[in-house]
Amino acid sequence: MAKKLYLIKLGEISLKGQNRNFFEKRLRHNIKDKLRPYHSTTTTQKGRIFFYIEEACPDEVIEKALTTTFGIVGYAKAAVIDKSYPALLAKAKEVLINSPFKAGVGSFKIETKREDKDFEKSSYEINCALADVVNELYPNLTVSMKNPDFVLHCEVRKQIYVYTSTFKGMGGLPAGTAGRGLLLLSGGIDSPVAGIKMAKRGMKMDYLYFHAYPYTSELALEKVKTLASLIAPYTQGGRLLVIPFTTPQLHIRDKAYEEETTLMFRASMMQTASQIALNTKAEAIITGEALSQVASQTLPAMAFSDSMSDLLVLRPLVGMDKEEIISVAEKVNTYETSILPYEDCCVIFSPKHPITNPVKEVVTAHYQALEMEELIKDAINNIETFYYNAKGELFNYETE
Repeated sequence: MAKKLYLIKLGEISLKGQNRNFFEKRLRHNIKDKLRPYHSTTTTQKGRIFFYIEEACPDEVIEKALTTTFGIVGYAKAAVIDKSYPALLAKAKEVLINSPFKAGVGSFKIETKREDKDFEKSSYEINCALADVVNELYPNLTVSMKNPDFVLHCEVRKQIYVYTSTFKGMGGLPAGTAGRGLLLLSGGIDSPVAGIKMAKRGMKMDYLYFHAYPYTSELALEKVKTLASLIAPYTQGGRLLVIPFTTPQLHIRDKAYEEETTLMFRASMMQTASQIALNTKAEAIITGEALSQVASQTLPAMAFSDSMSDLLVLRPLVGMDKEEIISVAEKVNTYETSILPYEDCCVIFSPKHPITNPVKEVVTAHYQALEMEELIKDAINNIETFYYNAKGELFNYETE
């Protein structure tokens, strides 16, 4: 079976010492998971994974998979050559003819990494010889060592690898290497970015959405399902848990002090999430809160909502401003969906003048007086679950 090769560059994983094999194994698994049913094999060398996949798999499918997989800092489609100097020069010519170099104008440079110091030619000699090949094919190209338009890469290892176009990866650590979390996923800009930030640190996760139908429409739910499909490739798949929360929220709206309504909503959601997280074996709860962004995200307010959870609460966006968050959302293609005009339940029930500096002991007593336990229990018993694979596709867990 004909195969093509992608050379995958590792970053932080290479620094993991005795644990490196664990991270590399998970990364290989994550890549293969996204590219099924195409057959693929991998080999690993210092700082590199060499990923071979059957020729039938389209390049755009491979590149989407590699671009959304954490643990990869860069990748390139490469040609592999047996360790022979004449073969290197011949293959380089072939690669150049079918590369961006064929534009024939601009500047270039050669980059050679010679891991095998026993190879008959030095890096400098290889650079000079490959530059001669470029000049023979494209005499109008000029050399530029600082900002070239094109780069021809050569790596001399157990075999020789030659490539031109390189693509940037997301970096970080492979999802599934740093425990499991539960993401509180709303329809806004922040929470999808928070999930992706934690996936970049190796966390696997499910997503929890509080649905207050009919106060939030079915279109709002469809929006969240779309967001789940968009972040699933980065989180290596996950479950979207949709909890019907209309009754608990109406109870809070009717019984709580008006200025504390949002605070009580957040507390009830955190208490609910804590119970669900324990059921799903999650070790932490992830929220999209950023310090002082809204009234419920002041330090006293967040300390109060944290007190409702038995688990660690992670806020990866806590020190980011809105422009920084939007920049990430645009990069991972969640922004356009997040700004669709279907509001979540917290926005619908927000008071005009929310409290921003609550006294923990006072608001805790007020929350306990609401007696939310049975309402939360009933809501948890009616959760609806949607399953997303590592490609971001919704599937039927019962049949697949």
